[in-house]
Amino acid sequence: MAFEDAPALPDFIAAMLPQARRCYRLETGPDAARRMHLLDDGPREATAIVMVHGNPTWSFLWRKVIAALPPGKFRCIAPDLLGLGLSDRLPSASEHTLERHADAVAQVVHACEPRRVILVGQDWGGPIAAAVGARMPERVVGIVLANTSVIAPTKPLRTAFHRLARLPIVGELAFRGLSLPVRAKPLVQGDRASIRGDVARAYRWPMRKFADRIAPLALARMVPNTATHPSLPELRRGQAFVESFPGPAALVWGTRDPILGRALARHERLLPEAPVTITSAGHFLQEEVPEALAAAIDDVAARAAFG
Repeated sequence: MAFEDAPALPDFIAAMLPQARRCYRLETGPDAARRMHLLDDGPREATAIVMVHGNPTWSFLWRKVIAALPPGKFRCIAPDLLGLGLSDRLPSASEHTLERHADAVAQVVHACEPRRVILVGQDWGGPIAAAVGARMPERVVGIVLANTSVIAPTKPLRTAFHRLARLPIVGELAFRGLSLPVRAKPLVQGDRASIRGDVARAYRWPMRKFADRIAPLALARMVPNTATHPSLPELRRGQAFVESFPGPAALVWGTRDPILGRALARHERLLPEAPVTITSAGHFLQEEVPEALAAAIDDVAARAAFG
């Protein structure tokens, strides 16, 4: 397998991110030879908790959730999406597609060779995790979703944020020149102090250069804004996987999320048997209520073991 050592981190990030890390060099598809960075922490033979982040974050987002899980009980795998964190960049926004991200994450998971997988996704990580599950349904034993949307929209989404991303020149300036999505992260939190100081700096660090900021713009443009948007087929594939999934699932939601806080109701309808944990957290609830996510993961694992 094409695993490599992970690059060194600045001391201030390394102090907050004690989990084991490595990189995987993709072997097939359009991104063959590109490197993906991942946290890979815990016993290799344990049930794998595959944690998928969204926009505009990286695996650093999951550090508190991993720390809150029972020590030594799980193997936690958290890849950085291509273009984000310490993974290799794609040269243009148009190369970022839901299908391509799902294929890359699925390759990483396959290479890790877990026998049992619990998928955990937040923001774009939800649809990507769902699409990964559709690629390896025989390994997935549980699902945890948090402030995301795995449901293909029935009408185009045209929020001000997403319209801005599609504006020529202005969108590039806001997303790449000013790094708007990264710098605005505290504004979508229930507790704005949850992302400040060295934590905020750690999120900015992988995208400190203009050339590193294509992915946040691209992932905003991946949100469907037309009835023929290229994300829709893969969104529908992932939704079908989640809807027909026979195993245990759970929902953990932050209600003070201005982006996806109101998406909980439709996911309760999608997964009517899934326990729901409602919190006062914002969008990046991993920073505010990591224990709630860890408890949901542990519960899903217990139900998967005895189901």
